[in-house]
Amino acid sequence: MTDRVLVLGATGGVGAALARRLAARGVRPVLLARDAARLAALADELPGAESLVVDVTDSNALKAAIQGLGAPLSGLAFCVGSIVLKPAARTSEADLLDAFRLNAVAAAMAVQAALPALLAAQGSVVLFSSVAARTGFTNHLAIAAAKAAVEGMTVALAAELAPAVRVNCIAPSLTRSRIAEPLTKNPAMAEAIAKLHPLPRLGEPEDIAAMADLLLSPSAGWITGQVIAVDGGRSTLRTKAG
Repeated sequence: MTDRVLVLGATGGVGAALARRLAARGVRPVLLARDAARLAALADELPGAESLVVDVTDSNALKAAIQGLGAPLSGLAFCVGSIVLKPAARTSEADLLDAFRLNAVAAAMAVQAALPALLAAQGSVVLFSSVAARTGFTNHLAIAAAKAAVEGMTVALAAELAPAVRVNCIAPSLTRSRIAEPLTKNPAMAEAIAKLHPLPRLGEPEDIAAMADLLLSPSAGWITGQVIAVDGGRSTLRTKAG
C-alpha cells in the first residue's frame, strides 16, 4: 500500500468508518486519536495501519507527531468535533474558545503541519462542519460559530493551495456517535430529531465516511473549495407545511 491518509479523530464513529473504507480500497490509514486503548484496537483491526496517540488541542505535540510521519501523505481528514449546546445567555467565553480551539484551530494546525507531505503527494484535505453552521438552531451558539469558521477556512485553504492540494468540507446533520449520545440515547428524542429530516432518520457514521472517502479519492479530482451537506436534506428541504 503506497497511499497514506491521516485520519485525525480516528476512534470516533466517522473516523473509524473512514479508516475502514480507506483500508478496504488499499490505502494505508494513519490513525491519530487521544484514546490509546481504542486506537490500538482499531489499528489491530486494520493491517498496515499506523497509529499516533495525540491530543489535537496540544498544538506542539500535534505538530511534532504529524511532521514525524514524513512524506508523502495523499490525504488528511480532520474527523474531530464536539457538540456544545447551551442557550446564548449561558454560553461562556470558555465554551466559545474551547469549541473554536478544538474544531477550527486544531484543524488549521493539523493541515499546516501536514502541508509539506500533502504537497509532495498532490493530496486532498477533508474538514468537517455541521448543518448548524448555516441553518439556525437554538442553543448552538458556540458550535455553530466554530463550524462556520471551519467553512471559511475550507475555502481560504482551497484557494491558497490550488492546484496542488484539494480542500473540501462535509457538513453533516446529527449522526449516531459518542459525542451525540446525549441527544440520541433517548429513543423518543432520537425519533423526534430523525423526523425533522426529509429523509427521516439520523445519520450513520458510514453515511459521512462514504463522502469523505470519495473526496479523498482520485474520483473527486475536480472538486475543491466545497462545503457538501450530508444531512438527510435538513439544511435545504421543507417537506411539510408550517
